[in-house]
This record gives sequence, C-alpha cells and structure tokens, in this order.
Amino acid sequence: MGGGHRWFGAPVACRIPCGNQSGKPTSSSGRPQTEIIRASFAFSIYDFEGKGKIDAYNLGDVLRALNSNPTLATIEKLGGTKKKGEKQLTVEEFLPIYSQAKKDKDQGCYEDFLECLKLYDKNENGLMLGAELTHTLLALGEKLDDEQVNEVVKDCMDPEDDDGMIPYASFLRKMCDGYGAKPAEETEASAEG
Repeated sequence: MGGGHRWFGAPVACRIPCGNQSGKPTSSSGRPQTEIIRASFAFSIYDFEGKGKIDAYNLGDVLRALNSNPTLATIEKLGGTKKKGEKQLTVEEFLPIYSQAKKDKDQGCYEDFLECLKLYDKNENGLMLGAELTHTLLALGEKLDDEQVNEVVKDCMDPEDDDGMIPYASFLRKMCDGYGAKPAEETEASAEG
C-alpha cells in the first residue's frame, strides 16, 4: 500500500449497492442510466438546501456513498475543497467527476487492507491488538483525528478479548462495506431473487 492512501475513508451512513451495469440503457453521455440514477440520488442526499447543489467540501462523502474510496489528494484534484462554502457543484458538474473517480486506480480494497493488517497478526490467528489498530488509524496513511477514530472504533470494532485482541477481518469488512450495510453476498442474492 503506497503512501497517501486514506486507510478507510470517513464513515458514511448511506452506501448504495452497485449492480452489474452491462446491457443497461445508457444516456447521451455514455453512462448507464442506472449509474446516473444512483449518482443523482447520492448527490441529492448531500444537497442539504434542496437547491440542486452540493458543497464541494462534501464531494468525498458523496463519492464514498457511491462505493468509491478516493484519497484526500484525489478529492482535491477532482474539485473538492478543504473548507465549507468555497465552491458549489451541480449534479451536471458532479457526474463527470464521479466517472473520473470510478476510473481512479489509487484506492485500496478489502483484500489490500486485509494484507496490511495481517502484518499485525503475530499469531496468524485472525486477531490483532485493538490498541495497534487504533494507533494505525491515527498514524498511517491519511491520518484520522481522535474523534474520527473514536467513531470508527465505536461503530465497527468488536469488543476486545481479555488479552486486548480483536478480530481484524470483521472490523475491516464493516469499514469497507459501510457500517450497518448488508454484506455483499446478501446484496447480490437479493438482486438476483
């Protein structure tokens, strides 16, 4: 995992499941119609004033709600801002940004992060010290602040055992899927049925 990756991205309340887009009707821009609908829906969640615009400060949150995992540097490159109120985006401006973010290969996935956390699994039994995980979230990659780490720990980390160990794979699955989201297998099964 290279430098500059955000370990897990900020927790997002809304995760919109992705389906197979092949064979679906497309818009004049070439994007599948269902993709445009999903992206527009996610955009509307962050349109807090109902004016058809979002603050560019929330760009990363919208992209993460669409199952993208951009780094902070990527968000800034795509037009996101570090301060609220600096710039507004319309849905027409957002859709090409979303398409570009989907093409970005500089983001990790569950398997990448799992390999990293295995480095802390001294006994190779699927457990690591909870304190090491917390330290990792605070110190590596695009660092999280104390408040963000506390929220992640509260929402996603299983209780430590008597030795202070936690199962890191279930923590990571909750982080990558979005806490409270259905596991990928359930989402695929419900889409097929």
